[in-house]
Amino acid sequence: MKKSILAALLVFACVSSAFAAVRTVTLSVPGMYCAVCPITVKKALDKVPGVSKVHVSFEKKEAVVTFDDTKTSVKALEEATFEAGYESSLKAPGAEGKTK
Repeated sequence: MKKSILAALLVFACVSSAFAAVRTVTLSVPGMYCAVCPITVKKALDKVPGVSKVHVSFEKKEAVVTFDDTKTSVKALEEATFEAGYESSLKAPGAEGKTK
């Protein structure tokens, strides 16, 4: 019985990691008006579990975020910037990347 449970857990761990994917999305953050704003947005996004890379551009008013989609979502990223005082939205939904 214990071997069956252990085997089932092992299979589940392999299957769930097979569906995990690293995604890169670009968020439009139009409310950034000074040089400090990108720092605040970056800090907010870095705190979201599953986020591995953040690049915020004041000039483009956007944030490029790489994250594990099994740990977080675009909605969670948008909520993080909102909580920091900056509304954001997914920019060019068709241009988002998905890599494994």
